[in-house]
Amino acid sequence: MKYEYKLYEPSWCPGCGNYMIRTALKMALEELEIEPHEVVLVSGIGQAAKMQHYIKVNGFNGLHGRAIPPAIGIRLANKNLKVIVESGDGGSYGEGGNHFIHAIRRNIDIAHFVHDNQIYGLTKGQASPTTAMGQKTTLQFDGVKVEPIKPLALALTMGAGFVARGFSGDIPHLVSLMKAAIEYKGYALVDILQPCVVWNRVNTFAWYKNRVYHLPEDYDYTNKEEAMKKALEFDDKIPIGILYKEEKESYEDRFDFIKNGPPLVDRQLNPMDAERLMEEFR
Repeated sequence: MKYEYKLYEPSWCPGCGNYMIRTALKMALEELEIEPHEVVLVSGIGQAAKMQHYIKVNGFNGLHGRAIPPAIGIRLANKNLKVIVESGDGGSYGEGGNHFIHAIRRNIDIAHFVHDNQIYGLTKGQASPTTAMGQKTTLQFDGVKVEPIKPLALALTMGAGFVARGFSGDIPHLVSLMKAAIEYKGYALVDILQPCVVWNRVNTFAWYKNRVYHLPEDYDYTNKEEAMKKALEFDDKIPIGILYKEEKESYEDRFDFIKNGPPLVDRQLNPMDAERLMEEFR
């Protein structure tokens, strides 16, 4: 295969939903015929953040919850790269919640794949921003006392142009969502339901399989009002698919020197050119 993404042995727990997400990512990139050197996976720390360790691709590990800022920097420096953020629900919606919100405002051209297992897996099972109210964990042993965040509804409220939800137990469907997100011109969110087989004994594969359903073929993903209804539907039935999509001008295209010129990384800079600017302060 010309566009082959080689895999390496991971240290995830046996049965972890991350395996399926990695399989879907590999398939999506290969089907899009994007060469590995044209892709950068950016993450913080955590189980989801180990993704670029286990697939042959350019990678950057930052701080927990801080995957989006370096992803923005990479994208602005080289507009020819496909930039993908891989992060968990804690890193994306908790520690990185502020970056999540402002990435939507900017509409930077990155695909954001959130491994949403509704728990902190790496740090042994504390409640995450998406853990259900009342659910018992290793730290909240008498039940979670706060309402969970609704990430898709938040994304829609902030004006995201591409909002989707997938399930790691449905690889073919997830591949289609990833491909659409990667090809979307702007910020694209895919919240991926990903069971943690060790620390979350509530939201299991069986729990999700009994609830998820594909949005119907005649579903209109340009209808924002309907998308908001689907974004808030998370109980006995959980819709998966592209909830909302609209074409918007990306952050990069708002700057002529980025849009119309060569990638910034390829431009020759002469430090002495700053002298004329420094003269203004003398």
